[in-house]
This record gives sequence, structure tokens and C-alpha cells, in this order.
Amino acid sequence: MTQQAVLADGLMPAAGNGAVPAGARPAGRRVVLVQTKAEAAGAQEITRILGRGLTARGYDVYSIFLFRRTAAFDREPNTAFCAAQRPTGPVTLLKMFVALVRHLKELQPDVALCFQHYGILVGTLAAHMAGTPIVIANRTSSKSLVPRWARAADLAFGLIGLFRRVVVNCRAIEQEYAAFPRRYRNRVMRIDHGFEAKAAALGRNDARKLLKLPADATLVGSVGRLHPGKNLAAAIRILPGRDWHLALAGQGEARRELAALAAALGVNDRVHFLGELPPARIGAFLRALDVFVFPSLAETFGLAAVEAAQAGVPVVANDIDVLRETLAVGGRPCALFVNANDTGAFATAVQRLVEDRQLAAVLASRGTQLSQRYSLGAMVERYAGLIEAVARRSWRPAKA
Repeated sequence: MTQQAVLADGLMPAAGNGAVPAGARPAGRRVVLVQTKAEAAGAQEITRILGRGLTARGYDVYSIFLFRRTAAFDREPNTAFCAAQRPTGPVTLLKMFVALVRHLKELQPDVALCFQHYGILVGTLAAHMAGTPIVIANRTSSKSLVPRWARAADLAFGLIGLFRRVVVNCRAIEQEYAAFPRRYRNRVMRIDHGFEAKAAALGRNDARKLLKLPADATLVGSVGRLHPGKNLAAAIRILPGRDWHLALAGQGEARRELAALAAALGVNDRVHFLGELPPARIGAFLRALDVFVFPSLAETFGLAAVEAAQAGVPVVANDIDVLRETLAVGGRPCALFVNANDTGAFATAVQRLVEDRQLAAVLASRGTQLSQRYSLGAMVERYAGLIEAVARRSWRPAKA
């Protein structure tokens, strides 16, 4: 969908997001998923696959993004953007908030699931103003990435009961709440992420040809937002003195700085910025790689790295607790872990996987088992069970 003006009511619908006749609505509760920005990133991918899973189980599901960042969700059904771009001041922020409240009033959902720290805070307030009876907060940001004022507001919201439950997706994030008051901790529950396998019926050479990547080079790559927190500069720093190429799938504000670093190091001709790829194209990207690198400084799950490992690509990941937890099967690692800011150690780990094909094969074999540990069906069932548990007492039919 091409960029279009925000409608008079402050909402910008995605393609196919016309009004749904009352008689055509599927049976079941109405659920709205509130996200911050519409782009192809890990938290948004979870929203997409969860929404589809709940819809398949009879829920009437809508997605609302606070603002549109890219075209990643333009063609998703039942999807709306409250603003065409990120608010730049108090006036545009207020317009975005008013649009969110109005849309929630129109939909009258039984439950609102709010994702990421800003989505939780803004979505929770808007939901209560719109009369939405139940709010579930989905924590997808490590506390190191959340401003102190936002953490304080989150604590206050939980203590006074503005959201019924706080969903976390791994043990490391669950443990961040250990020092919280019991009243808040009682709201916390863990639902591990599920994911869709990113497969492609292509050989390596065909995948590289499709994506216009070098056919014969050793190709290292990563998927993620081009953001300082993803620490992709560390991946560029391992290139000097080697003939490797680096492919980056993603978009973001750090692209200019990353390109400048590549030029300063004299490797700009070996760094390939592919931009944002749709989920269907990620499988081809992964098939093209020799090694997947994930130097991110903080994560709550590391979806891109898990998808790469499950696709059979050997992974080198930053040595942080969350990734050691998620990139493992039966207590055995599916990746090599290293301090990604130690350029020498990072490069050595990548070199090891390039040269030691037996080790690479062992890690790849373990990685393919991650889809069993992180079942998409199990995740959707857990969310459906949670929705039923919190909604049963206060359920009311959605109005036409």
C-alpha cells in the first residue's frame, strides 16, 4: 500500500480493513492487540503470528499500531494505524492518543493486549478511557531498554490494577520482577514465544542470486532493526583483514552511522544493506548465509537468532543471559556465545564456524529442534487460556 493521508477520524486503515458487517464477525471474544510502531521487527512478528493464531481459534482479532513506520503491516487484515508517522510533539501525540481511544470505543473489545513499554502505557490508558474491561500487558523490552520514568509508571499501573496480567516470555525477564511488590508479582505470568519456521525451498546459490548477494564469498548476516541497541557496528568491525561479506536485513535510524563506519574501515563494498524484508523472504535470506551473527546488547527473547538457528544456520550470539537461555535445547547450546564488543573474540568465533564444519553442523542440528521448544501452537493456546481466564467473569458480547 502506498503512503496515504490519515483519515478524518485520525485512523489510517491497512489494506482490506474496511468495516466488518456484524453478521460476518466470527464467534468468540473480540481481542485487540495494541503495538507501538508498525515495522518488521521481533515484537511485531509475535503480534502478527499471535493474531493469526487467535483468529484461527475463533477470536475476533484486530491490531492497532500507534504509528506506521514501514509498509510491513499495510496488507494485514483488521489492522489500523493511529498516525501515519511517529509523533513529533505534544499536539501530534495527543491526536494519536485520541485516535486510539476512538478506535477502541468503536471496536469495544473484550480484551486489549498491549505490547512493549510505550504500547503498554499508552494502550492501557486509552483502553480504560474507551471502556475496555480487561487489559493484559505483554512485556517485550528488557528493563535496560526502558526509561526509568516508564518503569515507574508501569509499576504504578500494576499496583493499582490497570492491567490484569503481565506476560513475560523467558526466565531472565521473569526474574527482573523479583524485587517488585507482591501485589505486582502476582500479576506476572510466563508464556514463552512461539515462532514460525523461516524456511525456503532454495539452494544457497539461488537464494544469493534472488537477493543480489555475492555468490562465492563467505557471507555473514543478521536480521534486525538498524538501531544502536542491536550493536550491528560490532559485526562490521570484524570485517577488516578478512574477505568476508556482511548482509544486514532491516531498516532503522542507525543505517547512516553503520554505513559511515563501514566506509571508515574500508569495507563498505562488503556490507550489504538489504532493507526490511517481508517474513516470506527471511527464509531465503537465512539460506544465503554461512554464519548468522547476533551482537544485540539486550533482548527479551532474541527471535531473529532463534529463527536463524532453527533454519539450520550456525549462530554466533552476544553472551547475555537471555540468549543463553533461549538458544539452547535440553541444556545444550545452539550457538557460540562471545562478548560481541571484543572484536578479536567475535571474529575468532565466526572464523571457527566458517572453518569447523563439524561444529557448525552440530549447532545447526540442535537449532532445528527449537521449533519443538518454542511451539507456535502452544503459545497461542496459552494466550487463549489466559484470555479466557481473565475475561470469563466480565465478558460481554461485542456490539455491532
